[in-house]
Amino acid sequence: MLISIVIATYNAGQTLKKCFDSIITQLTEEVELVVIDGNSKDNTNEIIKKYAEWIAYTISEQDKGIYDAWNKGIKVARGKWVAFIGADDVLLPNAIKTYLNAINVTPNINSYDYICAHNEYVDQYGVLLKVMGKIPIWKRMRRMMAAAHVASLHNKENLFETIGMYDLNFKICADYELLLRKRNELKYLMLDTHIAQMKVGGMSFSTKAIIEAYRIRKLHHSLPMCINELYFLRDWIAYKWFIIRKKYICGKKIDVL
Repeated sequence: MLISIVIATYNAGQTLKKCFDSIITQLTEEVELVVIDGNSKDNTNEIIKKYAEWIAYTISEQDKGIYDAWNKGIKVARGKWVAFIGADDVLLPNAIKTYLNAINVTPNINSYDYICAHNEYVDQYGVLLKVMGKIPIWKRMRRMMAAAHVASLHNKENLFETIGMYDLNFKICADYELLLRKRNELKYLMLDTHIAQMKVGGMSFSTKAIIEAYRIRKLHHSLPMCINELYFLRDWIAYKWFIIRKKYICGKKIDVL
């Protein structure tokens, strides 16, 4: 087993079928699907049962949020690489094939910590708002989560079994905090392709996320305090400006951030 795809769900009945449909046609004997549900109250578990033949492992029980669910998924994942996809995200065609090809042709691939690519950020109508994801070099990562996290691959041994699981003290940006633990020793492979699509409205784009990223940089001393505060202000202004652009300039492609 090379890749484990982990999906955390909670009352995701409106979007889960589309997410599953984007994944199951790409599954191979080298790729498994793991679903961790947080004791949903809607029809989420009914949908999960309909896709049971493609799911390697699933459980439904109360959890402490998405990162708690992901930690549970990591523990049962059999793949050398673990990817996380939101229940309202979509895996783009040939994404898994692209990853498998990269794993098979890259020398010493098991020494890498992280494999990432680009994510498409779209509105509720599917209009592309921006393309996310840059090379996660330290000079970028120390300032912000440069990599596009959705559907990126995490080396289970090099990351989770070495530096630990997701920190539940962070509710929105624990993925950033995890990678920041590696600092400038993070060994990454960046693929110049689009892997997944995510819709507007997630907590990753919120004032709370900006505050949490500030706390993470402070925790890891990745920036001097005064510079960290300036980046907090910059991110908040950029977020407000993005909201304005999304509202009034819908339909125009925005460059990679």
